[in-house]
Amino acid sequence: MTDFTGKNTLVTGGSRGIGKAIALEFARRGSNIIFNYLKDHDSAQKTQTELEALGVKCLKIRAHLGDPDKIQTLFNEISTKFGTLDILINNAASGVQRNAKDLTTKHWDWTMNINARAPWICSIEASKLMVNGGNIINISSEGSRTVLPYYIAVGASKAALESITRYLAIELADQKINVNAVSGGYIDTGALDTFPNKKEMLQAGKNNLTNRIVEVNDIAKVTAFLCTKDAEMIRGQVVIVDGGVTLSANLPVSES
Repeated sequence: MTDFTGKNTLVTGGSRGIGKAIALEFARRGSNIIFNYLKDHDSAQKTQTELEALGVKCLKIRAHLGDPDKIQTLFNEISTKFGTLDILINNAASGVQRNAKDLTTKHWDWTMNINARAPWICSIEASKLMVNGGNIINISSEGSRTVLPYYIAVGASKAALESITRYLAIELADQKINVNAVSGGYIDTGALDTFPNKKEMLQAGKNNLTNRIVEVNDIAKVTAFLCTKDAEMIRGQVVIVDGGVTLSANLPVSES
């Protein structure tokens, strides 16, 4: 479990949910953790305490990833306090859950800026600190490939993120940086609270080959594996962790 001893890992949106689970998984394996958050100071402080209890260094930074200037400030602080970076997990995400006809351009831009533009900028900034090579993992979702209710803006942004994954895998290979993505199934986190059809989504998430819903630790463990030497030959791929739910037609039906 000590695959990452002495390494420095940045998890965006790492104070809660999937991001927190990923941060804890890497910390248990010996990595120092940096994570950003936006509003929930209490959750951020609690997460920092839990990570430091595992015996690693932890730095929490408040940064709005929808603002390129704040991203630059984030990486400046990482450079000053850690010097180098080994792993970047682009986990932070946001979005407006509405059908296409109900979206505004403001909703669209907000979603795209955080879910697609920010991971691109973060990856380029991270690559400057990955002097010994490294790994970048982008966290995607089912809606990038499957049409889900109220999900057009987020789904389009995640499709863009998966395309970015492939481009960066090629462009950053010369720097010995491996880039992949992990796409999770329906996971019961606070992020689902804003969905009008949360109940239906969670029920659909159980209709897979394991008869249980995907949990945050399932995503965290696969993410960690992709950053190990054993995954060196996996390049530019989207690894789907959904219990097989997308192998069948058991998906939520859009309301007209």
